[in-house]
Amino acid sequence: MSFSGKYQLESQENFEPFMKAIGLPDELIQKGKNIKSISEIEETGDNFKVTVTIGTKVLTNSFTIGKEADIETITGEKVKAVVMREGKSLKVSLKGIESVTELVDENTILNTMTLGSIVYKRMLKRM
Repeated sequence: MSFSGKYQLESQENFEPFMKAIGLPDELIQKGKNIKSISEIEETGDNFKVTVTIGTKVLTNSFTIGKEADIETITGEKVKAVVMREGKSLKVSLKGIESVTELVDENTILNTMTLGSIVYKRMLKRM
């Protein structure tokens, strides 16, 4: 199964506590909590390009599995990280945040981000 495709956020859990924990201002948290983000993923072998559109903000990251890349975080900070593939999952650690993006089935992606005891889950459906 390929990650390639366009997905829309269907549901999320623990958005506000997670965003507070990573230091996003309350005003941005309130603006963002009801926005249905769109994620577009292009997968070519081990090369990925991920474009996430959240309202007017567009975040684009390109990376190759197993190689260090500059990844822009939700807060706009760029960090060096290595994305690894384990089965149907992509795993990366960004500044203490463990992120797992899993293909649940051909139309569903589950993204789980863990920071300390806060687990933020996002369910995305293929458009």
